[in-house]
Amino acid sequence: MAMAATSITTTMETATKTDINIQSQCYGCFLKTYQRLFEKFKLTQEQQDEFLDFFHKTLGKFKNSTSPEVQRELNQGFSKIVGIEDLFEDEKINSNSIALGLYNDWSTQVPISKNPFDLALKLSIAGNIMDYGANNNFDIKSTIRRVIFAEFAINHSKQLQDKIKEAKSILYLADNAGEILFDKLFIETINHPNITYAVRGGFALNDATLHDAIDVGMNSVARVIENGFDAPATVLAKCSSEFMEVYNSADLVISKGQGNLEGLINENDSRIFFLLMVKCDVMANLLNVAKGSFIVYNPTKLD
Repeated sequence: MAMAATSITTTMETATKTDINIQSQCYGCFLKTYQRLFEKFKLTQEQQDEFLDFFHKTLGKFKNSTSPEVQRELNQGFSKIVGIEDLFEDEKINSNSIALGLYNDWSTQVPISKNPFDLALKLSIAGNIMDYGANNNFDIKSTIRRVIFAEFAINHSKQLQDKIKEAKSILYLADNAGEILFDKLFIETINHPNITYAVRGGFALNDATLHDAIDVGMNSVARVIENGFDAPATVLAKCSSEFMEVYNSADLVISKGQGNLEGLINENDSRIFFLLMVKCDVMANLLNVAKGSFIVYNPTKLD
């Protein structure tokens, strides 16, 4: 299908011209995501123009919001145009299928490895590459090979391990489908008796929902809840009272992925450890690490 090349190009040039804040630098990335969705759902020229008009209006309306909140609005607008709620249903099913095979392989190797905690932690972070919002051309197997031998750009894993041992309750914030199977392996490895696993409150890119988590058996290793909001992040002001009760009472919060980092980084909460692969220049510059780095990060800890 012929794309609206002129409209897309003009929009990207406009979106990236002024580099004022994190949100403005994210607009080009947003557009790449929707360009792929234009092709996937075979939008007509009229539908593409309708969405691009909505895109510009949304950027103006939500210019003081976080990037994940803007992404939520864009997702909802696109869904209305195509009449489909779960835009990444096929990708999520495929991700879980691929990850299940790898989970079955690694679940026998991790317990007999030299350091099960470190290996399971690295595999969990490798799983964060399974992100169709950031890039639909990822290779989970090569990412696993890379993370196993990599040094973390920010490494608070020892502090994390100590906190896990001390914590009476742990809240684990999910990110992507597929990735959740590597989370499951990490949860099995740390073997903590009181873990709550929180997924999105609705469809948000390829982020895990309650259905996805139950489908991979996460409820066999943790209590599974929704956070009450359908943005690709944890935005505390928008989360449900049930989630906030768990969040406020948790001794430790393990936060997976870049979206959750964007939502929580300004909380300055010593309980939160961010586990992720840094996928864009914006976050790389913010964290002072290279794009593609793996990190275990607590903002209140000093290296």
